[in-house]
Amino acid sequence: MTTSETVAPNWPMPRSCPMLPPDQYAELREEAPQQVRLDDGTLAWIVSRHKDVREAMMNPALSVDNTRPGFPQRLPIPPVPRIQSFMRMDAPEHTRLRRMVMPELGKSAVKVYRPMVTELVEGLLDEVAAQPHPVDLLPAFAFPIPALTIARILGVPEGDADVFQEQTLALTTCDVGSDAGAEALGLLTGYLDELIRAKEADPSDDLIGRLVRRYWATGELDHADLVAMVFLVLVAGHETTVSQLTLSILTLIQHPHEVEKMLADPTRLDKVIDELLRYWSIPQDNQVRVAVKETELGGVPVCPGQGVVFAISAANHDDSVFADPTVFQPDRDARQHLAFGHGAHYCPGAALAKMEMEVALPALFRRFPDLRLGVDFEDLSFRHDTVVYGLNALPVTW
Repeated sequence: MTTSETVAPNWPMPRSCPMLPPDQYAELREEAPQQVRLDDGTLAWIVSRHKDVREAMMNPALSVDNTRPGFPQRLPIPPVPRIQSFMRMDAPEHTRLRRMVMPELGKSAVKVYRPMVTELVEGLLDEVAAQPHPVDLLPAFAFPIPALTIARILGVPEGDADVFQEQTLALTTCDVGSDAGAEALGLLTGYLDELIRAKEADPSDDLIGRLVRRYWATGELDHADLVAMVFLVLVAGHETTVSQLTLSILTLIQHPHEVEKMLADPTRLDKVIDELLRYWSIPQDNQVRVAVKETELGGVPVCPGQGVVFAISAANHDDSVFADPTVFQPDRDARQHLAFGHGAHYCPGAALAKMEMEVALPALFRRFPDLRLGVDFEDLSFRHDTVVYGLNALPVTW
């Protein structure tokens, strides 16, 4: 356990291999939770073992409210109350607002969206096939699938998808001292404010329109909270899936035998996707809390006002749970992964993200069975400065 600021390692920690979590995470799992130094010089506890992270995610003494003193600020978004809707709320308000949107994003709703996603994917593959090689699959395939899907679900004009992609990247880039995050927040919330006011005047048959009729019109949800809720769904509903899709394609390109088995036996798809989620664990730096009362993490006492960070990729590479965790093994049972979190704050868009992967990945490799990188692996550029890990581009050929 770290007891002195002079010996606390810095966090976030660098990766020595872009395909794997930071090397220091393996060392951290060998010890009790210890303190790390954040970008602003303050200390926070880091939790890295799978068991400890899972328990901490359900610990009511740890708050997600980023306006509380001691909260480790990672996103370049000002800690304005309610601006990120229920993502930064504790029970009971978190529970109340989350219940409003979950019927639109749960497993039953996702089944309704699947034909739309399938049609979208096939159309994008037609466009990819018509492009000269190499093709960058990030803007041509991985980005438009979740972006256009969430736009259609919400009722956001598809022509504006590029706008919220640009703003979301600014919102998730950890550029200390930059005003880009606050500017992006203002632009995006301003855009949504106008869109939602139009739907309040004339509710449409989409997620926003249904929230307007069911909750805004009844007074259960005011305009500001409605804007914040849509902001959360819009931002969280595409940026993470873009990164997960891009990295998943890269991994499958590197494991052609696993692609062959997946295409030959569709029942393997669930295991492949769970392993891709475990292997990458793309929420690299944004799972943070603050203690609001005395508690323990892995047997270590934590005081009120002390920050806590969850090393998700460390937990998902815990060899006490996943044998040979650095190896991509779709035959394993990876359902215990924590890529979507755990407990009350389990990702509300998990079912939608998995469905998009289920549709997109087999369709891509069926259409292009000889898919391969269009550049040397060493020339790929990874996003190390964002709270969601990913690639800057994925050039491919076939």
